[in-house]
Amino acid sequence: MRALIQRVRHASVTVDGRETGRIDQGLLALIGIEKGDDEASADKLLHKLLHYRVFADADDKMNLNLQQVEGGLLLVSQFTLAADTRKGLRPSFSSAAPPAEGERLFHYLLERARTAWPQVASGEFAANMQVELINDGPVTFLLES
Repeated sequence: MRALIQRVRHASVTVDGRETGRIDQGLLALIGIEKGDDEASADKLLHKLLHYRVFADADDKMNLNLQQVEGGLLLVSQFTLAADTRKGLRPSFSSAAPPAEGERLFHYLLERARTAWPQVASGEFAANMQVELINDGPVTFLLES
């Protein structure tokens, strides 16, 4: 399971003109689910999302995590993160989880996140989403579990 995280000042997701999720300061996490991922992968990734230290402390060093800054977490399913881009000029999606399994694991991750942290928002699985954000830094990391 992969998450491309971006530290944001604010971010939102819209589907068909309807806002499905919005956060202020926090993390936008684009989630890619691959074959072989399971609940343990999701739990490990969620732990990283909540505890990864990417926010500045008083000395302007990345020492604080999402919980310490009381930030929001915006989860957005991102099928293309599972692409294999090593060969050729067209991505291969053979390593991506089948849609039903991807949806099940994304919703599992979302439910676990909402149980663990009060400020969680999301997009819609497999929808055509428009994501708006102000990347703070910019700070972007690829997390894998």
